[in-house]
Amino acid sequence: MRVSEEPVKVIDLDLQKVARQGLWLTVVVTAGLLLADAVIRLLLRQEYMFSVTVWKVLGVVGGYFVLIVVHELFHLVGFRLFAHVPWRKMIVGVNLKLGIAYATTDEWMTNKAIRKALLLPFWTTGVIPALAGLCLSDGALLTLGGLLIGGAAGDFAMYQELRHCPDEWLVKDDPERPRLYLHERVE
Repeated sequence: MRVSEEPVKVIDLDLQKVARQGLWLTVVVTAGLLLADAVIRLLLRQEYMFSVTVWKVLGVVGGYFVLIVVHELFHLVGFRLFAHVPWRKMIVGVNLKLGIAYATTDEWMTNKAIRKALLLPFWTTGVIPALAGLCLSDGALLTLGGLLIGGAAGDFAMYQELRHCPDEWLVKDDPERPRLYLHERVE
């Protein structure tokens, strides 16, 4: 496979902007989920009780850190499922200097494949806990869902940039920064 020597486009996220968007998204989604749960219980004429305990807070904090790791692991699953990247070519870690967890590979992926891999953790670690929280009327799960949906702000930002590019363009992930390099195939 041959690709253009120079990238056609470089997507470089502004981490401060993404952090602000993520915080805003987290607050709005979490409040919306808690409100939706209250309305559902009211419509079903079920008792609704909101309570916060130390154990619930510790559960949410612990669950959040676990789900951040799972979020990144689902990026790797997406790389494997959608881009057929070998497991040995994938890396997951934390960049303490930037304050971010990451999943990366040095393999080429198509734009179409990486877009799917970017959104997979949103569904698995954000939407599923939120839906489970609504079904069980569990504030901790609702809060975790909101936190992880908001935590996908960087993935949404990358996805938004990628969706305007052709599916067949090839993408190379930067191993140190939230940056993608897009190249065209050369026949």
